[in-house]
Amino acid sequence: MKLNDEQIERYGRNIILKEVGGSGQERLLESKVLIIGAGGLGSPAALYLAAAGVGTIGIVDGDRVDLSNLQRQIIHFTGDVGERKTESAKEKIEFLNPDVRVKTYDEIATSNNILDIIHDYDFIVDGTDNFPAKFLINDACVMSGRPFSHAGILMFYGQTITVLPHESACFRCLFLGPPPPGSVPSCREAGILGGVAGLFGTIQAVEALKYILGTGGLLAGRLLTVDTLTMSFREIKVKKNPRCPVCGENPAITSLVDYEQEACNLKI
Repeated sequence: MKLNDEQIERYGRNIILKEVGGSGQERLLESKVLIIGAGGLGSPAALYLAAAGVGTIGIVDGDRVDLSNLQRQIIHFTGDVGERKTESAKEKIEFLNPDVRVKTYDEIATSNNILDIIHDYDFIVDGTDNFPAKFLINDACVMSGRPFSHAGILMFYGQTITVLPHESACFRCLFLGPPPPGSVPSCREAGILGGVAGLFGTIQAVEALKYILGTGGLLAGRLLTVDTLTMSFREIKVKKNPRCPVCGENPAITSLVDYEQEACNLKI
């Protein structure tokens, strides 16, 4: 595709970066990124991906906007309370950048639909708020070869890693399965500082953009953890686990599993 004058002006700060240029911007406009969860992580990720000119953004979420969401889920406004999150997010993205095509999936990702949903996308952003969903996304992406960004947050803390299936460690290389029910508090119990969600959702957007552009060093094989109370960053190198049940040499998990949602929420 060829950029028009309006696009050259809109994306000018991208285009002057030698790592992007006109060809990179065209690549972004032709790319497709799926965000699963239009909450605290998905909100900033969606806005920055849209602003950057990602041509197609998919939004998966089965919930409606609640007043308690607005402290951190910045894509939703007070007037959106009661509306479907997918439609609320779509409205803001299209208002921000009419270049972007938004596809909505007003449903929860499950073992029955996730492979069909992720099939057409170049990169997946995991913005979900519970461990069962995160393991499902990991397994589906590994099985289908879709790169994705994981992030999880609680209180003042967070972690993120990018997974390149069969190249770098996956989420199950770190954690074999969901923790026991009740072992990790929800944000309703422990709280979450809204800006922490913004920090990690933005990192996820940057990872998606770098992957599409083929530039920079991804957080593949590197778990980034942040304690925002002390503003300390730590990077932990993670190797592929040859005994990983989903991406190892002899995978034990060859089909998708729906864990109970109550297994452990880390609400975002």
